Amino acid sequence: MGEVLVGACSWTDRQLLASGWYPRGRRDAEGRLRHYASRLPVVEVDAGYYALPNRRTSELWVERTPEGFRFDVKAFSLLTGHPTRAQALPADLRGSGPGRPGSGVIPSGRVSGGLLDEVWGRFADAVGPLRAAGRLGAVLFQFPPWFAPGARAEAALDACVRRAQGWPLAVEFRHPGWWEPGRAETTHALLSALGASAVGTDMAQGLPGSLPPVVPVTRPALAVVRFHGRSRAWGRGTKEDRFRYDYDVSELAARVPGLRRAAELSDELHVLFNNCCADAAVRAAETMRRLLTPPCR
Repeated sequence: MGEVLVGACSWTDRQLLASGWYPRGRRDAEGRLRHYASRLPVVEVDAGYYALPNRRTSELWVERTPEGFRFDVKAFSLLTGHPTRAQALPADLRGSGPGRPGSGVIPSGRVSGGLLDEVWGRFADAVGPLRAAGRLGAVLFQFPPWFAPGARAEAALDACVRRAQGWPLAVEFRHPGWWEPGRAETTHALLSALGASAVGTDMAQGLPGSLPPVVPVTRPALAVVRFHGRSRAWGRGTKEDRFRYDYDVSELAARVPGLRRAAELSDELHVLFNNCCADAAVRAAETMRRLLTPPCR
């Protein structure tokens, strides 16, 4: 069975900082990461979606974590076709010049080729220290709910993979059509051919945007599962409404057999909790880690 790493989708969430999970004396930037890495072996950098990361920050992350620790970095929103605030770009990429986005929100798909090239290059440079140190678990490309199956989406995926050549790539779809029974095998084959890890999910079922609780392994080197909580407000409301959820131990235990099967098919399995309200995610991660740890013989 492959190595199983369990963690949370943030270690800097404001509500986590206020929850008391970090002890006194470990609440500065360095202390928080060192404490987190002493408790859990993997973390998702969700901040990479909201603003371009920078190289110096990655260097500090390497310095502050032990060998074997993994960062799964969420790709910047502009790289996955999401509307992006111009203010999320570095100052020298904003403004009113040719190819510059100005102010406000950059609409989905409305970005100049030159700007997109520059953003890709800077993102690659930012994660470079993590790659060099063996700390980069995956770059997570989470595509929006309107990214539906079809030739256009497949071409966009192919272009993404070509730009990210050599990266450990993980793909999460938010459109449920990708994993519907009549389409799932095609999606599995597509991601396998692209060399990308499919991201399995756990979320509330029976909603228009619900994804099935499958754990597809499309790349033997790495499988990824993200637990989003089971809020009935998924797809609407505030972030707190969508992700506020405390997993019961029985709910987590029910997912263990499927996770173990995925671990048997992969070299490494990342299980990440995205129910980031207060300390719910880190508590669920610690519980799941215990459930997945084989008993001593």
